[in-house]
Amino acid sequence: MPGDLLRVVTAGSVDDGKSTLVGRLLHDAKVVLADQMSAVEAASERRGFAGADLALLVDGLRAEREQGITIDVAYRYFATAKRTFILADTPGHVQYTRNMVTGASTADVAVILVDARAGVIEQTKRHLAVASLLRVSEIVLAVNKMDLVGYAEDVFDRIVADFSVAASNLKVDHFTPIPIAALSGDNVVHGSQNMTWYAGEALLPFLEQIEVAGRPDLPARFPVQVVIRPQTAEHPDYRGYAGRVEAGILRTGDPVRVLPSGRDTTIAAIDTPTGELSEAAAGRSVTVRLSDELDIARGDMLVVWADPMPMQRRELDATLCWLIDKPLRPGDRYVLRHTTRAVRAVIDDIVSKLDVTTVTSTEANSLELNDIGIVRIRLADTVVTDPYEVNRSTGAFLLVDENSGATVAAGLVR
Repeated sequence: MPGDLLRVVTAGSVDDGKSTLVGRLLHDAKVVLADQMSAVEAASERRGFAGADLALLVDGLRAEREQGITIDVAYRYFATAKRTFILADTPGHVQYTRNMVTGASTADVAVILVDARAGVIEQTKRHLAVASLLRVSEIVLAVNKMDLVGYAEDVFDRIVADFSVAASNLKVDHFTPIPIAALSGDNVVHGSQNMTWYAGEALLPFLEQIEVAGRPDLPARFPVQVVIRPQTAEHPDYRGYAGRVEAGILRTGDPVRVLPSGRDTTIAAIDTPTGELSEAAAGRSVTVRLSDELDIARGDMLVVWADPMPMQRRELDATLCWLIDKPLRPGDRYVLRHTTRAVRAVIDDIVSKLDVTTVTSTEANSLELNDIGIVRIRLADTVVTDPYEVNRSTGAFLLVDENSGATVAAGLVR
């Protein structure tokens, strides 16, 4: 059976109709409250629309409403009889590619929109590249505005073929193409009478039944966020380590190793605000007590002693998505933030960058805003990682400017 919760990210170029698609999906799935719909109808009337502009259900910022574009990641939570959804509608402008990285980083499915009149363009390939690099399990190619090309099957087939070439170059082994007309609702929640040549499912039924491939099972990973020592009369000897389980399951009595120090111990108890647990699965925030008194600090990681063990590295080969205007060059220095650990880092080498136009790697000596490239990073201290393709949490990191604190890059451990 499909899982109860599905995280979906939508992406596409400006005016491809992302917000209209999401608004239509929410409206036709009957998850829009009456007062929300009334507000949208009133706003649409003020703007001179003949009917309700469903994009306004998603475009919440005033600047977005005025410009008719999406400039921030808009999250929507809704449920149908079959599934619960968290949907992230991301911007289309090139300068907001970093927002798509944010939305895709936790997504199970990426819905990439293409305007049927324009076909596959550079920004389409960029969004596909981000979805591929972030290991989004399922990709949907939603060819929108089919009503504006006369619902022509040959137009749809040509776009699917072009997209397939780009997907093959990025080693994306499969995707699901769906022809839609978001404005009228064709193939969004209900099937289309205008495209009888399409034998597949509409978008929402497809999302309701899809089974997302699970990630490889890992032994537990528990980065320590804070050491808790209340030192009160009630708890004079209490010492716990708070954080979130990032992989696997922690159980009372488990043998664990503290990394990077390499000290071994066992889990004595797992505490929560409502009492003790016998086990805690990935995603659960808990406080762990250990059977031995060890020197453990924020940034250390508790791992269950079992294969595969994480890598302990002072050099990383990584894929970076560069997020600021100032170019990245070899020798630049930053702070690398990985789980709860922060270490100084220097860029040793820029190996290559992705040419979005051809979807191939090329030599490079710098990365510009929104570039995606492979770099080699040297660290001042050890980090404990898994490859990103194995675990998103322990395989991802951020690069931060030492002086301003601004995030300059999102990175994936190769």
